[in-house]
Amino acid sequence: MKAALISIGDELLIGQTINTNAAWLGKELSQIGIPVTKSWTISDDPDEICSSLDQLIPQVQLVILTGGLGPTKDDLTKYTLTKYFQTHLEIVPEVLERIADFFKKRGREMSEVNIQQAALPVAAEIMHNYHGTACGMWFEKDGCIVISLPGVPYEMHGIMIDEVFPKLKQRFDTQELYHQTLMTQGIGESFLAERIEDWENKVRDEGLGLAYLPSPGLVKLRLSSKNGSVDEEKIHRYLNEVIDILPNYAYTLGDRKIADVLGKLLLEKGMTIGTVESCTGGAIANELVEIAGSSAYYVGSIVAYSYEVKEKYLKIDHQELVEHGAVSEKVVVRMAKKGRKKLGVDLCIATSGIAGPTGGLPEKPVGTVWIAISTKNRVWAKRFQFGDNRERNITMTALTALNCARCEVLGLNS
Repeated sequence: MKAALISIGDELLIGQTINTNAAWLGKELSQIGIPVTKSWTISDDPDEICSSLDQLIPQVQLVILTGGLGPTKDDLTKYTLTKYFQTHLEIVPEVLERIADFFKKRGREMSEVNIQQAALPVAAEIMHNYHGTACGMWFEKDGCIVISLPGVPYEMHGIMIDEVFPKLKQRFDTQELYHQTLMTQGIGESFLAERIEDWENKVRDEGLGLAYLPSPGLVKLRLSSKNGSVDEEKIHRYLNEVIDILPNYAYTLGDRKIADVLGKLLLEKGMTIGTVESCTGGAIANELVEIAGSSAYYVGSIVAYSYEVKEKYLKIDHQELVEHGAVSEKVVVRMAKKGRKKLGVDLCIATSGIAGPTGGLPEKPVGTVWIAISTKNRVWAKRFQFGDNRERNITMTALTALNCARCEVLGLNS
């Protein structure tokens, strides 16, 4: 069984809205053994919708459309599909009652356009929306199922989970895949592939699928099996081998944030952490506090962006800043040491760098970053050279700093 996705919306085409729906659907459908072979983004135009369906229906067994369903006049999908499947609209009492209840619970009046959301194509099977007001619709034509869903992500997710996935599993003998992910930080995709070449050959010989999924500062390794959970133990064993091979880079099984992994380690060791941030401007602190329960180990941060703040709050000598520059080993080490004492923590991370896009020098180009770690036993610093994109530099610095802290807690830093 093959599937195709149609994402409808001018806001997607002009980049005003990121198309997260297609990514989520591709991932979730693959998990139940339905591969997505095509994913199209089209405008809010009836002719585009009809033309796309004409092309896709002969090629696949499932088409999922997202977007264009709602209370406003520019939501054309329902009317276009009603005409395409040669049917007509009728008010569905059950849906109208649910929409009325939706507004009543929120203390709001239901308008005429909301009432019209209960008018649905007679030829469609209704996919109920318990998270909003726009229902999904299930059509069939020439051996192909066509499902139309609202574009609001949490509503679309809800309809798929509550209604569509159970029906697809009941209707088709899908072969569920099993995936597991290993998270790595601080090693590029090509270098990672080189380091685990023998391991990769071994897992591919076992018939397992391997994918490298890079993002700024991270590379995910995903192992998958067409045998479903039968191979779960085998996949876990192989991924744990990579952790043994590359403990400084491979930090957890499953799609977990490195701040979460570090937080659990700090709790186990009874340690506290704080940060002194220059180029990251609080990005590391943000990563830490996004984890629920981080107050048990995260104390606070000093964002020392300017020379004045470094001098006033961290007591770094002005002449030292002038002589070595803020982006230097000497200064970042002092930031980490002073920060640890001032915050009263067991471990302090300090960062100083040139995020860009301007400010670089021949000896310190854009992307130059110093990261220091200070504990009661020692302090050390390391220079990193990232890229020329400001946002990516900040993200990569934050993730790298957290991984440096993780390695320090585990005693992996030499």
